Amino acid sequence: MAKKVLEVEDLHTIFHMRDETIYAVNGVSFHVMPGETLGIVGESGCGKSVSMLSVMGLIPQPPGQIHANRILFNNMDLLQNTKEEMREIRGAQIAMIFQDPMTSLNPVMTIGYQIVEAIRVHLDITKVEACKRTLKLLQQVGIPDAKERLGDYPHQFSGGMRQRVMIAMALSCSPKLVIADEPTTALDVTIQAQIVHLVKRLRDQIGMSLIWITHDLGLIAGLADRVAVMYAGLIVEEASIEKVYSNPRHPYTHALLKSLPRIDNSLREKLIPIDGSPPDLYQSPRLCPFAPRCKYTLSKCWDENPGLREVGPGHKIACWVDIVDQEKR
Repeated sequence: MAKKVLEVEDLHTIFHMRDETIYAVNGVSFHVMPGETLGIVGESGCGKSVSMLSVMGLIPQPPGQIHANRILFNNMDLLQNTKEEMREIRGAQIAMIFQDPMTSLNPVMTIGYQIVEAIRVHLDITKVEACKRTLKLLQQVGIPDAKERLGDYPHQFSGGMRQRVMIAMALSCSPKLVIADEPTTALDVTIQAQIVHLVKRLRDQIGMSLIWITHDLGLIAGLADRVAVMYAGLIVEEASIEKVYSNPRHPYTHALLKSLPRIDNSLREKLIPIDGSPPDLYQSPRLCPFAPRCKYTLSKCWDENPGLREVGPGHKIACWVDIVDQEKR
């Protein structure tokens, strides 16, 4: 069996503010296999991005505080690494594509300079070789007239083109794992489809593993192999893409899918919202965080927070109730 590229076990991330504490991630465990795409989905504020920033070592400490049993990348525990060792890993072995390329790129430096600089930090090659590699990368991600655009600045590119530049930079050192943090959120639908198609093509060509963070369940359906659904800093369901969409077993996942518009439904059919509000992250979860919004609650849901349990081959939920059994009654 292939070794896991990344394995995270019981990750907690909290932020100590002046008068209060924010419990952003509350015991997340997951893994990624070689060449696999894992989708992390959930509503805004559920801890998707903070989890990945914690793995990358990009959470300022303080005010942040990270605890985990282990964060293994290629059998190396990232929690034991120094800041210098993490700088060597970031960009070279683990790369990240951020949500807004305009704030990720330096506005006063050309895109050619920025990519060349990223390459030379991690690879022992000359500036001429790095320039050739940069040109090839820009061509690979579909930048028109790439050679002429090496000297352009970020503001001279459209949003979609800037995101292609960020993808080129992320792939510049052939990383084993790429984390994409909602990279298409700020783009229109047509450009979104182009970026997703581009990432899929490059993923298959390079053979890298991919973690794609999104709140768009429709987008992840055609991209991921497995899905982890997050709520209140916890993974509440994890399964293959087919199982999550055809047979959701956690009440939150089920409600989330019911709230989405479908093209095969009558236009008169109303969407079904999820009643209530997201939980307060200023308190550590001691009960099931979805209990106040769930129609399947049991008495123990108010006393104890359930851990992930297997309800089928490769299918886990963090719930005392399997809604498949409840729906049959």
